[in-house]
Amino acid sequence: MTGTAILILAPLVGVVLVSYVVEALRAEPTPPERLAWAPDIPVRYVEVDGLTIRYIVAGEGPVLVLLHTLRTQLDMFQKVIPELARHFRVYAMDYPGHGYSDIPRTDYTADFFVETVAGFLERLDIQQAAIVGESIGGTIGLLLAARGDPRVRSVVAINPYDYDRGRGLRRSSWLANLLFGLNDVPVLGATFMRLRQFPIEKRVFEGGVKRKQSIPQPLLKEMYRVGERRGHLHAFMSLVRHWPGWEKAREAYGRINRPVLLLYGESDWSRKAEREANAHAIPGAQMQVVPEAGHFLSLEAPAEVIRVTRVLLTG
Repeated sequence: MTGTAILILAPLVGVVLVSYVVEALRAEPTPPERLAWAPDIPVRYVEVDGLTIRYIVAGEGPVLVLLHTLRTQLDMFQKVIPELARHFRVYAMDYPGHGYSDIPRTDYTADFFVETVAGFLERLDIQQAAIVGESIGGTIGLLLAARGDPRVRSVVAINPYDYDRGRGLRRSSWLANLLFGLNDVPVLGATFMRLRQFPIEKRVFEGGVKRKQSIPQPLLKEMYRVGERRGHLHAFMSLVRHWPGWEKAREAYGRINRPVLLLYGESDWSRKAEREANAHAIPGAQMQVVPEAGHFLSLEAPAEVIRVTRVLLTG
């Protein structure tokens, strides 16, 4: 190796080593005993297929199961749960590798998430549930319906994540496009992810809304802290590596035989042709578009999410 090559590579190796140190020194957060936004709703845990899953349940009436987006957690629904719980029995969960559920060393594929949610429904004996899912949560709900899960009666799929080989997040901002483009570069991508800091992650999360103030600051900080958990980075990077599987989900949509409402934000990362393709693929599906809103509709347009959910369940 020439002296010039050594001069070039030495700083890069140093940055990689520093990134491991930074990751190792992160302080793992303590799971909160109560929800800051709803301290009266107990935090619960249940074992599903050998994994401990965090969840909450509130209210009485027809059953709703809320499924959050990738890299977030059940707290994403904090603006809709209190009102929905006045009319329905509402469940919300953290996927494995998300929030305060277990973080197994496994492949975070679309099938893994679908099977875990199906196991959650079975473990709690949830019957006749309306699945209200956002982003990958919407796609999970559609796949459960396509598989004929007897516990699922209907689906509200909010900005389902099933297009562009699963790279929709890269459309959210130039920063997200850069970061997740680098993720495909060996060594470099993982190094940048280990060096992540709150201001950067905050900007990426804000790419999910049209109006930045729609995301509560305490939620942004909480989701960043969750990312400090041991194994969280591995789980997230595995999810990113398996992004293409989310678009493959569309192949199953033609088998859906229960009510489906597709709800899109006007400024969602998906494009018109991709939305219309879903509407045509799902027999009898209805589609609505919420103006002046982006990907995280439960945060940016909670009143509309509540309205369409009530309409679907009450007819």
